Amino acid sequence: MSKAEKLKRKEYEALLEPLQRELAMMARWAMHTGQRILVLIEGRDTAGKGGVIGAISAHINPRQCRTVALPKPSDRERSQWYFQRYVPHLPAAGELVLFDRSWYNRAGVEKVMGYADDKQIKAFLKQAPVFEQMLIDDGILLFKYWLCCDQEEQEQRFAERREDPLKGWKLSPVDLEARTRYNDYTKAREAMLKATHTEQAPWTLVDFNDQKRGRLTLIRDLLDRLPDTEIKPEPVDFPPLDGKPQKEKFSVVKPLAPFEA
Repeated sequence: MSKAEKLKRKEYEALLEPLQRELAMMARWAMHTGQRILVLIEGRDTAGKGGVIGAISAHINPRQCRTVALPKPSDRERSQWYFQRYVPHLPAAGELVLFDRSWYNRAGVEKVMGYADDKQIKAFLKQAPVFEQMLIDDGILLFKYWLCCDQEEQEQRFAERREDPLKGWKLSPVDLEARTRYNDYTKAREAMLKATHTEQAPWTLVDFNDQKRGRLTLIRDLLDRLPDTEIKPEPVDFPPLDGKPQKEKFSVVKPLAPFEA
């Protein structure tokens, strides 16, 4: 997809707003029914995981919608059953949990970077479908998305991160190493899909070369795969104020002077 075909911001925002209204309605439905929703967002570095998670969660109560982005495991966690560190973050009744990378780290970055050996990778690919089946059998609604990004587009985004001081934190030594292993990540992903794309917990791949269009596509797909979630909100009546409205007393910080071009 060429740059000329990418979605413009105003058009994107106009298309996003009704989807976010549906997401807010979905959140009311989940709270009303006690449903548990788990969404795994996977993909290459720079694919756009954080952006789509932000678009999903923007207008949902943060007490209800949690984003999980775990750091590298501690020595103690490395000695545990692999899935153990993820279990405490699973959704409770009425919650939506968005994993910014998940247990599939083992089949991706840990495999490619050599953080896990062949025995560990083989065990993971065997256990992951079983683990996910347990979650589904317990009533969790599980969705797995992989964000696709071509190498040329990935290189442009890496360059943007290098030049933008507000995005520099996104460039880690592992990210820089990943640049040279695009094909290795492709092979690891294909092996992962082959082993873990099941009827009960299928993978959905979304084109994220245009991140705005990719966000809209993913959100629309997620909403379409959930039951009819329309729950009309209860009307809210404000009680009358006790006396006259009060003015808050505080000191005023002098506003910044206008910036000159």
